[in-house]
Amino acid sequence: MNKKITILGIESSCDETAASIIQEENGKIKILSNIVSSQFDIHKEFGGVVPELAARAHVEKIDLITEKAISESKINLSDIDAVATTAGPGLIVCLTVGLNFGKTIAASLDKPFIAVNHLEGHAISPMLNTDLKFPYLLLLISGGHTQYLSVEDLGKYKRLGTTIDDALGEAYDKTAKIIGIEFPGGPKIEKYAEKGDKNKFELPKPILNKGGCNVSFAGLKTAILRVQSKIKTEQDKFDLAASFQKTIEEILVEKTKKAFEIYLSENKNLRKTFVVAGGVAANKGIKEKLLEVCEKNKFECLFPDISLCSDNAAMIALVGLEKYKKKIFNKLNYNVNPRWQLDETAKFLKGAGVKI
Repeated sequence: MNKKITILGIESSCDETAASIIQEENGKIKILSNIVSSQFDIHKEFGGVVPELAARAHVEKIDLITEKAISESKINLSDIDAVATTAGPGLIVCLTVGLNFGKTIAASLDKPFIAVNHLEGHAISPMLNTDLKFPYLLLLISGGHTQYLSVEDLGKYKRLGTTIDDALGEAYDKTAKIIGIEFPGGPKIEKYAEKGDKNKFELPKPILNKGGCNVSFAGLKTAILRVQSKIKTEQDKFDLAASFQKTIEEILVEKTKKAFEIYLSENKNLRKTFVVAGGVAANKGIKEKLLEVCEKNKFECLFPDISLCSDNAAMIALVGLEKYKKKIFNKLNYNVNPRWQLDETAKFLKGAGVKI
């Protein structure tokens, strides 16, 4: 019988303090616990995440959250095989809290320490609830990232397209703020959209027919700002949210079709699997449209479980598990990497003057 492998995962890259314990036995992975503490109430009055307040909250909660994860898992801490902790990308003051905490546990137990790329956690998160196999095409959509990547294996990523300005989650949050929806507004846009007329406002779709599968959302945000002067009633807010949601869906459908072409042009024999992960993958409207485009193009479309879309530590523990099996460990002097990319050869494309 195969040995059980038990991994403790810790996540603190932004405004969620999270700890999880997962276990693999005979090739099957179980989430024994997955505790997430959000900081919405702390940052709500500021309309966005304040790094110093987020870091302070991590310091206050991380030991309690980890204790709860251990208790819920019903295992002894000494029984874990390794500690996996987010090392980047993210807010440096927040990353430091989790990374140092994870190192301390690993050192005290004399267990392997594994530094994890937060984005890699999102990238392979559907393995926790589906039979996902490498290789596949990935759309990573979150508050800080929007990328299409060809995923060959653990640690082997090639970026095919990215945002040249705002990330998709950022575009949702900024639009919500303009409309007057309190932080965190992104997830609430979809609720507003359900009550609105999606054809009420005509909004731009920047670089829709150029730039390959690169995307741009800053111009859309500017258009929302211009339309704001016409918002007089609550129904107007619903209509603008619905128009925004529809525009995003149309952009992603066209860019995903282009990503399919680029992905398959490199190797006709690649597995036609499309993974959508990250916090915005929880958006039902986007999910529905991407499932439709996958069906039309004969791609299998996989999403993480809804509870695993936003930041969590189970996905961090999962990367730790895969690295543990490959004996990829890190020394305790490993530093945070706030700009850690999945494709470390990819060029930084944000800013004025970007050529697409």
